[in-house]
Amino acid sequence: MKKIIDEILRLKKLRNASILAHNYQLPEVQDIADFLGDSLELSRIAARLPSKIIVLCGVRFMAETASILCPDKKILIPDKNAGCPLADSITVKDLRLLQAKNPRAISVGYVNTTAEIKAELDYVCTSGNAISVVKHLKNKKEIIFVPDRCLGDYASKVTRRKLISWQGSCPIHVDIMPGHIKRMKKLHPQAAVLVHPECTSEVIALADAAVSTSGMCKLANKMKNKEFIIGTEKEMLYRLRKDNPGKKFFAASARAICDDMKKITLKKLFFSLKDMQYEVKVADDIRKKAIKPIKRMLSIT
Repeated sequence: MKKIIDEILRLKKLRNASILAHNYQLPEVQDIADFLGDSLELSRIAARLPSKIIVLCGVRFMAETASILCPDKKILIPDKNAGCPLADSITVKDLRLLQAKNPRAISVGYVNTTAEIKAELDYVCTSGNAISVVKHLKNKKEIIFVPDRCLGDYASKVTRRKLISWQGSCPIHVDIMPGHIKRMKKLHPQAAVLVHPECTSEVIALADAAVSTSGMCKLANKMKNKEFIIGTEKEMLYRLRKDNPGKKFFAASARAICDDMKKITLKKLFFSLKDMQYEVKVADDIRKKAIKPIKRMLSIT
C-alpha cells in the first residue's frame, strides 16, 4: 500500500491537484485526502482552492455539484459508476409532473440530486440547512420537497409546514431501525445519539440530535459526552474517532454501508490521477440554471 500511496502523492504534486473525500469514504482514502467533508462542503472547498484539478472521492452527484461551482476546473471522479440511489430516485420528468400538479408551489431540492434536477429547482438545501431554507419560505403557501421523504418529514415537523414530498429515500439510512438505537443505548446508556436526518422519523425521535455529517463532527467535538452512538454510514466513525481520540463512537447499525462510496479505492484514485480519468463536466446550459438555486440557498444560510 505504501507504494501506491507514494505514487498518488507524486502524481498529485505533478498535476498540482487536490484530493477531496467524503466522510463515508474508506479510511485509506480519507487519510490521503487533502480535505474531508460532506457533499456541498467539498464543492465549496473546491471552489476556494487554487488547484485546477480536483479529484473528488465520493459519488457522481457530488462531482457534478463541484463542476457547477467550479466550471473552470477539471473535476475527476475515480469511479464513474459511483452513483446514489437517492439521487437516482427522481427524474426530470418526475419533477416536472409534480410541479405541473402543484403550479403554485416553490420547488426545494436536497443537494443529493443530479445536476439536471438542480436546474429545475427554485432552492437547493442540505441536510444541515433544510429547516432554515423552509423557514425562509414562510410566505410561500406550497413547497415541493425532493427527493428525500425522511429529510422532508423532519423539516416539516420542525417548521410545522406541510411539504409536498417526493417519496425517495436513502436505503442505507432507512435501514437503520429504532431497535438498533435501543439496543445500542442499552449497551451504552451514557452515550449521546447522533443520527442523520435521512433516517426515519422513528429513529430521529430516539436521537439527541439529527444532524449532517459535518454537524456530527462539530457536536462530537463540542459535547461533553465521552460516548456517542452514530446513526449514519459506518465509515463516519473513522473520522470521528480520529478527530476525537479521547471519545468512543459506536455504529447504530453495522449494516449501514454505502457500496457506492466503497467503489472509490486507492488504486482507482491512482489511475484517476495517472490517466486523468474520469472527468465530470456539467453542460453549460444546465450549469447556469443549476447554480441559481444553490446561490439562493447560500444567500440565506
